[in-house]
Amino acid sequence: MELGVIGLGRMGQIVVNRSLDAGHDVVAFDLSAEATATAAEAGATAADSVADLCDRLDGSGEEAGDGKRIWLMVPAGDAVDATLADLEPHLGADDVVVDGGNSQFQASVRRAGETDAAYLDCGTSGGPASAEAGFSLMVGGPEWAYEALTPVFDAVATGPDGHDRMGESGSGHYVKMVHNGVEYALMQAYGEGFELLTEGRYDLDMESVARTWNNGAVIRSWLLELCEEAFREEGSDLGDVADHVAGGSTGTWTVQEALEQEVSVPIIYQALAERFDSRNEGRFSRRLANRLRYGFGRHEVARRSEGE
Repeated sequence: MELGVIGLGRMGQIVVNRSLDAGHDVVAFDLSAEATATAAEAGATAADSVADLCDRLDGSGEEAGDGKRIWLMVPAGDAVDATLADLEPHLGADDVVVDGGNSQFQASVRRAGETDAAYLDCGTSGGPASAEAGFSLMVGGPEWAYEALTPVFDAVATGPDGHDRMGESGSGHYVKMVHNGVEYALMQAYGEGFELLTEGRYDLDMESVARTWNNGAVIRSWLLELCEEAFREEGSDLGDVADHVAGGSTGTWTVQEALEQEVSVPIIYQALAERFDSRNEGRFSRRLANRLRYGFGRHEVARRSEGE
């Protein structure tokens, strides 16, 4: 299959690389010429604009009527709308656009209604750390469009079991939104547990605790593996990792939706509140959450300055 990829940051480059490794042809574009060059070095065809990308997709290997297949991996919000505006003159009903970012699900519903092409909202989990294993993909939108992209989803995800169509437009990003709310709560739970161990009765090696839990314990998980990694690299006291947990948009959306649906989510709400409060004072649990975000997403780790 021939695939256009727009947005070549860490996640976009993974989409390119995994698609290429699976034998798909990729045309790639990013506002950064350096990022486009990196994709070209991996084997993609470089485009110098959105229009050029669409031109290069036309009639170059697709059967008649198959249309263009374009994956957006640009930041959620205005960047998605701007890219769609650039794509608009080049899209028709046979084309498919995938939004692989963390867009708000209601924005995805709107875009699906406004876009001439079939629009797939694709919640993407796994982060840059999943470059080798593949992502988990939660897809919303027309079934025919999902089926058309299945060979690429197989390549970018962990395999056929790593992706599925959640339902109509918006459902993919809706499921990813709730996923992130659960993620917040799990990080908070691990953080509080390790904080108690750190402040508790015994002088414990936190890496040893995490490693032991990861081998057969009920609470073993990838996040706990990242705890083990954090303690191994930063030390049991987390060194100079700051008590500042960035992010919060998807967790906020989750809590807002819970309020609208009158569903009680006190643990997710408290985890979100702790994340916001981390801007104000210091806690070990939030320092661990700060470091865990690097583990799965390679987000920058806020560090404490000397004397703090």
